Amino acid sequence: MSSNLADNLIDTARQHGDRPAVRLNSITLSYSELRDGAAAVAGDLQARGIRAGDRVGIVLPNVPAFPILFYGILMAGAVAVPMNPLLKARELGYYLKDSGMSLVYGSEAAGGLVSQAAQATGIPALSVPDSGPADADLLGRPIDEPVARKGDDAAVLLYTSGTTGSPKGAELTHDNMATNAATTVDTLVRTTPDDVVLGCLPLFHVFGLTCGLNAAVKSGALLTLIPRFDAETALRVLVRDKVTVLEGVPTMYSALLNSPDADSVDLSSLRCCIVGGAPMPVEVLKSFEEKFGCEVYEGYGLSETAPIACFNQPGTVRKAGTIGIPVRGCVLRLVDDHDNELFDPDEPGEIQIRGENVMKGYWGRPTATEEAIVDGWFRTGDIATRDRDGYYRIVDRKKDIIIRGGYNVYPREVEEVLYEHPAVAEAAVVGIADAYLGEEIGAAVALKRGAHADPAEIIDFVRQRLADYKYPRRIWFVPSLPKGPTGKILRRSVAAPA
Repeated sequence: MSSNLADNLIDTARQHGDRPAVRLNSITLSYSELRDGAAAVAGDLQARGIRAGDRVGIVLPNVPAFPILFYGILMAGAVAVPMNPLLKARELGYYLKDSGMSLVYGSEAAGGLVSQAAQATGIPALSVPDSGPADADLLGRPIDEPVARKGDDAAVLLYTSGTTGSPKGAELTHDNMATNAATTVDTLVRTTPDDVVLGCLPLFHVFGLTCGLNAAVKSGALLTLIPRFDAETALRVLVRDKVTVLEGVPTMYSALLNSPDADSVDLSSLRCCIVGGAPMPVEVLKSFEEKFGCEVYEGYGLSETAPIACFNQPGTVRKAGTIGIPVRGCVLRLVDDHDNELFDPDEPGEIQIRGENVMKGYWGRPTATEEAIVDGWFRTGDIATRDRDGYYRIVDRKKDIIIRGGYNVYPREVEEVLYEHPAVAEAAVVGIADAYLGEEIGAAVALKRGAHADPAEIIDFVRQRLADYKYPRRIWFVPSLPKGPTGKILRRSVAAPA
């Protein structure tokens, strides 16, 4: 029996074909139109020689073309590789090459960068408008049914950087994605065909992909899209489309709460709000609920867990400041530095996760996979406590990840670019507490002997080479960086000046 994630689209189109599936302002696709568009893309891919298991990239913002291409890739039996359209050509080129991609789609707006990266790696690139590829651009005939896949076959390759080395592609299977979407629909959001979900989370990110797109398709709900979040646009769409489900990262809730329009809008249609991607300030959560009269449910997950692993769930006690309890099909435990399980309440330990949502592994990296998944338990690197009721609270991170406005930024990647600057001898990238973004990116830099540079110059150097959410906003110079006995830079000993 086939376990293709695209079967959800076929089933929903069969039951709710005339209902709206995706909307972007004046563009609305019904479920039948979304299915037919995906089927046409799948036929086109097969005509171009794409076969089951081949990797196909998508470099698009939240526009109707994204779900058409995403489900078309799945229907063809291929593996979708969503990528952030804010990435620079060198970053895209790495993903294209590392994944062994056969083809990449880019938006017309970002076509130049995508083409540049594709040409450098010898990979074909196709540019598509926001509404999706036109019939005249497609080869072959639409396929009737999705290509059969097994549940443990990869459906999506999501790149997540590490604290050491280059970004790694997390292989999420059809079962990973399907079960996590079903858990979102059945137990977290309790989505129905009458719901309207605000698609402000990026679909190239696992949170937006699973809890937004895949969950909406699973349930037959409408996903109304915002290509790039800003509070004023979001409020306008919330009111216009009578949105019932809001999903976002903490900075989005803060922006909505503090918008000049917040006091003049009617958001009484909202029935469920969920938040993840970074810790939610308790004061923001309470203020949002008081202003808009809608309960906010906070949770936790990772790219490697498809993503939802733990959540404050409807029908249970909500505890502000916690990430709730494990979701259906998922088990969490806390361990010490020697992998001994911890049982005492409020004792901090590393979160390890086992369940139907844990990735297959890191693409092409068996050693990294073995280090990350031990006896079926995924090592998150996040430190948490668990209270007597089984609720988890994040207290620290073992990994040196920075979460800036819901986006993961890995210091090593930024440091690699800093070291390319001719004046830089040493660099350490750290997170700086920020009331709005959660964390801002800063870097301590030691210059080479006799070299001269100013912070603005170095900031601009990095900005030209990395996505806008990754470059450091603050640079400060130091004579040298703190080091351990082996000469390794001690990033945790680096602190930003007041």
